[in-house]
Amino acid sequence: MNSRSAQCLLLAAVLVAGCQRSEAPQSAPTNGASSSNGGATIQIQGAGATFPNPIYSKWFDEYRKAHPNVLINYQAIGSGGGIKQLSAQTVFFGASDGPMTDDQLKAAGRPILHFPTVLGGVVPIYDIPGVTQQINFSGDVLANIYLGKITKWNDPAIAKINAGVNFPATDIAVVHRSDGSGTTYIFADYLSKVSPEFKQKVGVNTALSWPAGVGAKGSDGVAGLVKQTPGAIGYVELIYALQNKIPYGAVQNKAGDFVVATLDSVTAAANAAAATMPDDFRVSITNSDAKGAYPLASFTWLLLDQNPSDKARGRIMSDFVLWAITDGQKLVPELGYAPLPASVVEKEKEALKKIQL
Repeated sequence: MNSRSAQCLLLAAVLVAGCQRSEAPQSAPTNGASSSNGGATIQIQGAGATFPNPIYSKWFDEYRKAHPNVLINYQAIGSGGGIKQLSAQTVFFGASDGPMTDDQLKAAGRPILHFPTVLGGVVPIYDIPGVTQQINFSGDVLANIYLGKITKWNDPAIAKINAGVNFPATDIAVVHRSDGSGTTYIFADYLSKVSPEFKQKVGVNTALSWPAGVGAKGSDGVAGLVKQTPGAIGYVELIYALQNKIPYGAVQNKAGDFVVATLDSVTAAANAAAATMPDDFRVSITNSDAKGAYPLASFTWLLLDQNPSDKARGRIMSDFVLWAITDGQKLVPELGYAPLPASVVEKEKEALKKIQL
C-alpha cells in the first residue's frame, strides 16, 4: 500500500468515527438509564418523611405502571432530612409532615412550594404488661410522660382517665424519634398547644432535645422498639401501628372527648381547616376544635421547586402531583390515610400552575 492509499484509508476512518459521534445524543438525562423497552428511563430522586412512605411507595409504583419510562425513587429519611436535601439540591423533591419554616425557606435561597398529599393521624403506641384495653391519653398526661414527670404506668393521672383499668407499677420506657421527623413535629405541635410547660421546655420542631427517653430512627424504628420493650410508649403514624399490630390509644381533643384515630376523625380536623387554608398550604390542624376531630391529625406535604432546574423532571413531578391529588386519592383509605378535602384539591390544582415549566 502506497502512502496516498494509507492517507485515504485514515481519512475515511476519521470521517466514519465523526459521523458516529454526531449521531449520538448530545446529552443524556441526569440519572437516566436504559429501560427494558429500549427507551430512556428518567429517574427522579426524592427524600423525606416516613409518615407518608407507605402511600408514596404505592403511588410511585402505580404511576410507573402508567408511565414505564419514569422511575421515582424515594428515601424515607425523615422530614428534617428531606428539607435539608431539597434545600441543598441533592434531591429533586422533598417531603415533610411539618411545613418548612420561614427561616428554612429563606435559607434555601429559592421559592419552594408545598403541596398537601394526604392526611394522617399520629398515635401513641404502647406495650403495657397485663393491659389489653385501649388506653385513654390526655395532652397533659402525654406531655408529662415525655417531660419525664410521669414515670410509672400506675400513676394516678393515668388511672384517673382510665377507669376500670388495672395498671401495673411498671416503669414507662419512653421512645421518641432520633432523626428529624415530621411525626415528631406533629406530636410536639399538639403537646405544645395543650401544655405550656412542654412548649417552654421542649418546643416544636422536627428534631428536639428530649428530657426523657431513648431515640429510634424512623417510624419503623420507634414501632419496633416499643413492640419489643415491656412498658414502652412511643408515637407513630397510624399505618405503622396497624402494620405492626401494636396497641394505640385514644387522645383527648379540645372538646374534652377521647377520640380514636380513624379516617372520619382525621377528616373532621381537615374539613375544619379547609375553609381558611392559606395559599401556601402551610397550616397546622392539631388540637382542632371541630366536633369529633382527632387532635393529632395533620396534612403531609410534597415539596417542589417553583422554578425547577430540570424542566423535564419538573413537568413529570407536576403531573404526578396532579394525579396523586385526584385519581391517587382512591388508594389512600386502604393504607389508613384520609383523602384530601375537595376544596383543598381544587386549590392545589391552581397552585400547580405556579411551577415554572
